[in-house]
Amino acid sequence: MRKNIHPNYHKIKVVMTDGSQFETKSTWGKEGDTMKLDIDSKSHPAWIGGGQKLLDKGRVNKFFKKFKNLRSTTKK
Repeated sequence: MRKNIHPNYHKIKVVMTDGSQFETKSTWGKEGDTMKLDIDSKSHPAWIGGGQKLLDKGRVNKFFKKFKNLRSTTKK
């Protein structure tokens, strides 16, 4: 393997939006740096209860409204 071409892999601390924290390894920053998250799985609507359904609901309704005249009225 060639030397000096790979990023430095070191320990950092990650602070979640609720203040909880954990230590992990990363190529971000320098050894011992702290990464403070603005958004994470505890606060983003895609991960909290039902958030994804709310995001999709608007798109589905918009689709049906746009193409409502293309629906078949005959039953098979």
